[in-house]
Amino acid sequence: MKSGMEGKMVKRMLLMLAVVGLVFGGIFGYKAFQGYMMHKAMSSQQMPPATVTAMKAEYQPWQAQIKSVGSLRAVRGVDVTSEITGLVRTLNFKSGDEVKAEQVLVQLNADADIALLHSLEAAADLAQTVYDRDKKQFTVQAVSQSTLDTDAADLKSKRAQVEAQAAIVDKKTIRAPFAGHLGISTVNPGQYINPGDKIVTLQTLDPIYADFYLPQQKLSLVKPGQTILVTTDTYPGTVFRGRITAISPRVETDSRNFQIEATVANPRHLLLPGTYVNVEVQAEEVRQFLTLPQTAVTFNPYGETVFVAESGKPGPDGKPTLIAKQRFVTANGTRGDQVAILKGINPGELVVTSGQLKLKSGSPIVINNKIQPTNEIAPNPTEE
Repeated sequence: MKSGMEGKMVKRMLLMLAVVGLVFGGIFGYKAFQGYMMHKAMSSQQMPPATVTAMKAEYQPWQAQIKSVGSLRAVRGVDVTSEITGLVRTLNFKSGDEVKAEQVLVQLNADADIALLHSLEAAADLAQTVYDRDKKQFTVQAVSQSTLDTDAADLKSKRAQVEAQAAIVDKKTIRAPFAGHLGISTVNPGQYINPGDKIVTLQTLDPIYADFYLPQQKLSLVKPGQTILVTTDTYPGTVFRGRITAISPRVETDSRNFQIEATVANPRHLLLPGTYVNVEVQAEEVRQFLTLPQTAVTFNPYGETVFVAESGKPGPDGKPTLIAKQRFVTANGTRGDQVAILKGINPGELVVTSGQLKLKSGSPIVINNKIQPTNEIAPNPTEE
C-alpha cells in the first residue's frame, strides 16, 4: 500500500516538472523568436547617411617653412659716451635726429686744453729752432754730437706732448661714429659729464638684424642666402622679407639649438632693435604636393588617416550613393591651414574635410559644402 502511494507521488512530480519545462521552454522560445525578428527588422533598415564636407585633392606649389621666434638687433648700435670729463658747452642734435658719420654731436668746454696746446706748440717750435741752429753749428764743429742728440730728443718729446694735448682737445668734440638714428637724450648744456656717461643712443636701422634659434635637427635644412619672412604684432598683416647672412658654427649644449643671423630690409624704419618677431625660413625649393585642409587628416599614434568618398550601391530610388573609405596617408609638414600629402591618395579624389568623427569605413555619406573648413596658406584671424 505504501509503495503504491510513493509511485503516484513520483508520477505527479514528473508530470509537474514536465509542465514547468514546457512553460519555460515556451517563454524562452518566444523571447528567442522575438529577438530574431527584431534583429531581422533592424538589419533590413539602412543607416542614415552622415553629412560631411569634402574637396578634391589637387597639386599646389609648396615650399617647406621652418618657424621660430627671435628678436631684432641693429646692424650697428652704440650708446655714445665721452672718453674724458668735461662741461657740455653745446648740443648739436635733437632727440630722434638722423645723423651722418663724423657729425658733431656734443662740444665740451676745451678753453684750458686749447691754451695748453698752444703753449706746447710754442715749446715745440722753440725746440725745433734750437735743433736747427745746433745742427748748423755741428757742421762747423761748434757743438758736439751729444748736444745735437739732446736737442733732437727734446724736439721729439715736445712734439709728442703737442700730439697728446691735441688728442685731448679733439676728444672734447664728440662725433657720431657712424650714420644712424639717434634716441632720446637727457643731457643739457652746462652739464658736467664723466667718462662713460651715456649721452645718447645711436642705432643704424636699415638694414636690421633678426636673431633666432632653431633645433639641431634643422641644421641641414638652412644655409646662408635663404629667404626669411618676419612678422610682428606691432604691424599685423605686414610681412618683412630678409635673407640668412650667418649661421653659428656651434650648437648650444644646454638647449641643442643653434643661432641664425638674418638681415632684413627696413627702409621705413618700422622695425626697431629689441622687438620680438616671428620668423619663417623658406627652407626648400618650390615643389608640387597634394594639399588638403588640416581638418581632413586624423593624426593618431599609429598613423595619419583620411576618409575618401567612393561610389556605393544604388539606393532604393536607384540613385548612386557615396560611402566613406578610411585610408592611411603620409603627411609632409604643414603651412597655415594646409597639410602636404606624400602618399595615400591620388589627384582628383574626393576627400572628407570635416565630419569624420561620426564615420567608419563603409559609412554612407552626403556631401554638403555650404560651410567649408578654412584652407588658407597664411591665415589671418579677424575679430568680428
